Amino acid sequence: MKEIKRTIYLNKLIQRKENNLIKIITGIRRCGKSYLLDPLFKNYLLSTGIKEDHIIKIDLDLRMNKDFLNPDYLDSYIRNQIKDEKMYYVLLDEIQKVEDFESVLNGFLHIKNVDVYVTGSNSKFLSNDIVTEFRGRGDEIRIYPLTFSEFLEAFNGSKEEAWNSYIMFGGLPLILDQKTDEQKRNYLISLFNTTYLKDIIERNNILRVDVLDTLVNLLSSSVGSLTNPKKIADTFTSHGIKDVSINTINTYLNYLLDAFIIEKAERYDVKEKKYIKTPYKYYFSDIDLRNARINFRQMKENHIMENIIYNELLTRGYNVDVGVVLVRDGDTRKQLEVDFVCNQSDKRFYIQVALNLDTREKTLQEEKSLLNIQDNFKKIIVVKDNIKKWYTEEGILVIGLQEFLLDKNSLNL
Repeated sequence: MKEIKRTIYLNKLIQRKENNLIKIITGIRRCGKSYLLDPLFKNYLLSTGIKEDHIIKIDLDLRMNKDFLNPDYLDSYIRNQIKDEKMYYVLLDEIQKVEDFESVLNGFLHIKNVDVYVTGSNSKFLSNDIVTEFRGRGDEIRIYPLTFSEFLEAFNGSKEEAWNSYIMFGGLPLILDQKTDEQKRNYLISLFNTTYLKDIIERNNILRVDVLDTLVNLLSSSVGSLTNPKKIADTFTSHGIKDVSINTINTYLNYLLDAFIIEKAERYDVKEKKYIKTPYKYYFSDIDLRNARINFRQMKENHIMENIIYNELLTRGYNVDVGVVLVRDGDTRKQLEVDFVCNQSDKRFYIQVALNLDTREKTLQEEKSLLNIQDNFKKIIVVKDNIKKWYTEEGILVIGLQEFLLDKNSLNL
């Protein structure tokens, strides 16, 4: 496999260097957290003149390093490596394996020439845990599976072959090492069942594994559709499962969110400038997770497009909501949907996703919600086809999906 640069995340680590906080790399398992820490960040440090003996790197999941799982031993070892006043960089992979790791890491903050970077996996090391356990002394860097541009960079084949693989098997880096489609399918199905779900079940002592399993299947089949715990509970009832409460569904949804399996997009009333409490849309943190759960069936292109674009926007650092625009149609009021409302500091973009705009009627249909937004922020329609970008008669930018994904400045065109 070719080297994957992960420039976005490497730059985030570089920007946080020596900021007196613990840099915590989080994300779903197998998305490349360890690789970001070493070799990417470690090689960066070496390239800037940092000596090898001032980089303390420990892989805590290796059996040869089992002694370091004792917090007192780990703490003592690292402190004994500090021989002078120059900065030391501590890189700890799979820190959650160390008992009471929070106190060990917080203790390093009191050493002025120690800069700490850690990765954490499985359901024990979540965003909520970081907020609670580090009390403002942790700086989280969330890492996602490969974007299409990162995937293409490391893929051995044509752009078309890369795209066909990406929309089916997603962007987990180890997919690039699997040589056949069968190997890819087996890897993803096994990873979901024996790693992701197992982590959630063990962490939360889940007794109703059947309910969790069915919930994941329902989300996979309806990715990008509006839903809420009550609607999901009603679906359970319609399938003859009547002993599942709304509270249980909500709890299990939060488990999946906390473990980075799914992401929740809230609905935002564009005109009233306020959030609508429910329903929500759920997307998978990588499209392969959704595809694996439904055994690579129901490959609806519009749902796949939405999920991939949503993840791309998160990777680019946007806060992403589902937009709602209320309009009058005679004596009635209608809700029109904007697929994505993207915010980043003072920037905002409205994005609609469509398979194609092959007729004037289809164009008018897709841009209707956008044209009812009374502000000057940019409005974009992303279509599946590889087209040359163009503007509608109403001034809305239309851009092909692959160009949108491959050009990091596509929102600024």
